[in-house]
Amino acid sequence: MAAQLKRILQLNSSGADVDAEVVKEKNAQIGDDFSVEGVTVYQDANGAPVEQISPLGYHVGWYGILFLNVSQMVGTGVFSTPGSILRSLDSVGMSMMYWFFGAIIAAAALAVFFEYASLFPHRSGGQVVYLEQAFPKPAFLFATMYAFITVAFSFSLDISTAPRGLALAAYTLLAFFCLISNKWSLRLMNLISAVKLIILVFIAITGFVVLGGGTHIKDPHANFRNSFDGITNNANDIVSALVNINFAYTGYSNAFNVVAEIKNPMHTLKRVAPLSLIIVSILYILANVAYFAAVPAAEIRESGELAAAMFFEAVFGTKAAKGLPALIAVSAAGNIMAVIIGHSRMMRECARQGLVPWPHVWASTRPFGTPFAPTLLMWSLTVIVILALPFGDAFNFLVDLRSYPDSVFLFLMVVGIYFIRHRRKKEGLPPAAFRSWHIANIISAAVCLFILVMPWYPPDENDYSFWYATYCVVGIGLLVGCALYYFVWIKWLPKLKHYSIRTETVISDQDGSVSHRLRKVPNTEVEEWDRTHDEAGNVLFVAGATSSRQASSTTASTSRGCPG
Repeated sequence: MAAQLKRILQLNSSGADVDAEVVKEKNAQIGDDFSVEGVTVYQDANGAPVEQISPLGYHVGWYGILFLNVSQMVGTGVFSTPGSILRSLDSVGMSMMYWFFGAIIAAAALAVFFEYASLFPHRSGGQVVYLEQAFPKPAFLFATMYAFITVAFSFSLDISTAPRGLALAAYTLLAFFCLISNKWSLRLMNLISAVKLIILVFIAITGFVVLGGGTHIKDPHANFRNSFDGITNNANDIVSALVNINFAYTGYSNAFNVVAEIKNPMHTLKRVAPLSLIIVSILYILANVAYFAAVPAAEIRESGELAAAMFFEAVFGTKAAKGLPALIAVSAAGNIMAVIIGHSRMMRECARQGLVPWPHVWASTRPFGTPFAPTLLMWSLTVIVILALPFGDAFNFLVDLRSYPDSVFLFLMVVGIYFIRHRRKKEGLPPAAFRSWHIANIISAAVCLFILVMPWYPPDENDYSFWYATYCVVGIGLLVGCALYYFVWIKWLPKLKHYSIRTETVISDQDGSVSHRLRKVPNTEVEEWDRTHDEAGNVLFVAGATSSRQASSTTASTSRGCPG
């Protein structure tokens, strides 16, 4: 047991720090070829430049991948979501089926992520990278939209069950670990995640004991008789339950946010990421079986209590149920750490694209070798949410609001897969090492469209104190606003002020982190800029008929070459 715990803490002994001088030297190298696991990587020049060595180190082993996914999926949702899903569907049987459907939907989307990761195994950040590469034109459009949504929603959503003071203290402590050490934040997350899996296993085993008549529950099979009677036919309720299920499975792709920190990423991801989804889906279904075996469906549907709280009270008594908040706190803590670790890499990648002010600050790993600025911003926004936002309608609204652009981005990722395949075939490039199945792409796209369209249908009962489709309108408004900002920033202002936007690749002289900087080049100088720089913003030195790329120094950073 002690040896196994040590292995969990040590991430399967795969952790590795990197020397800043080595990072600077390697990342300053200029070349056309970059390979991962022996496979040459090709990416669009407008994408964030390649980091030959990750300044964040290589601390993510297979335990890390497993628990990054598990911890984000298993937050507080499995303890509370069953009640809201039952209220939406009015059927125990269909509620159980939805947890199975959620696993299938997540598995289909996981296949899409695998294809992207096989094409770009050198880039962390997940969706932000994949949208950037799938839609290189109009340059920066989809990356700008994603960057805004990522930053705006960079607060934690798994804090609603704790008192404000406790939530603030806990989040601050967990964020502090993520600020000061990649290695130890991952190890702590692994330990917490192992504990939360034990909790779910305990609930599942208890459910079997209840079903076998080993407790005082009189009729544990009552909820499973005629369990498909009374299924709702309201489209809004059906999609509401689907949104809740998707939220419960959010995290199946979290490990793709740290791909650049994994040695042999595709080899490891292909084995561990599906395993994490299988483990969680089985435990989700068994936990729901346990809830419905111990508590009458009508009580779960009508009560405002957590389904897990009612389960513990029914099986173990009121005194034992008082210990549930501590178990939920452990689960929430693991979720928070997984979100901070994954989301901070997404924000760092947005910065490396040059789409946020002072990109070198957000991309920097100083002073602790961690994504310091993104983590600090996440902490700040979460503190504001904890202190200023009333839980209830406002919190549920934010959950639904975030799901709307998420569905848009996932749909675009599915469509983008076919665009990339077409471009690579046209350019004579080899196909992806892993190709997502057409059926998986169809399922992912169909679910996204369903979530985007059906919420406009009026529900039988409105769960909000305001118009039921408000979050849809706001979600669309945010995306349209981002698009308008993009056209003003990239198209209209340059035309009005007679300059053009060009990318410049820069390397930090402090930690070797590499990013793009968007430069406003006067139209009178554009021809010279294009003659002396390639499309990725690397400096070209032209001599006769030949040209070469070479790094040149600036005050705070260095223009450098990277694979195009």
